Amino acid sequence: MAADSAVTETALPTGTWHVDPIHSNVEFKVKHVGVATVKGRFNDFEGTLQVGPDGVVASGSVDVQSVDTKQPQRDDHLRSADFFDVDSFPKIEFRSTEIRQLGGDELQIDGELSIHGVSRPITLEAELEGTGTDHNGEERVGLTARAEISRADYDMRFNAALGSGNLVVADKVKIEVDISAVKAK
Repeated sequence: MAADSAVTETALPTGTWHVDPIHSNVEFKVKHVGVATVKGRFNDFEGTLQVGPDGVVASGSVDVQSVDTKQPQRDDHLRSADFFDVDSFPKIEFRSTEIRQLGGDELQIDGELSIHGVSRPITLEAELEGTGTDHNGEERVGLTARAEISRADYDMRFNAALGSGNLVVADKVKIEVDISAVKAK
């Protein structure tokens, strides 16, 4: 994976922050037969933000077995060698390489995303949603991030052409991450 992230200044508070999976989401959207959007999520994931004087490192991983589109047959197909091939590639991993403050609470996060045995650079458009202390006295930070990837870039090429000219599954996939992270004590 890539080296530590560089950032000149950030609205992110200093410290180590662990993603709270109960209050966070890792989701995706993809067009099906060119007319409808299928939404899915991963139920098991983890992540960390390390914010210090030398920069910020954001990292995380997803257990691909936990894919959930609310349709068990489709989920089994996504786990197969046609798509994620969870037996060979059980994790999706991300590690930032640079985080830039764009203005206000907007950030741009460059990093490396590894899916299906392929690692490629990615840029996430992110927003710091806020910081605060919860009802249990734990410090929290909220962050959203979005990006679009090509399935083909990650060697996930399963598809079929329809008579209409549309494909069963679009190549472009939108990724949406909503994170609530708790500061380590």
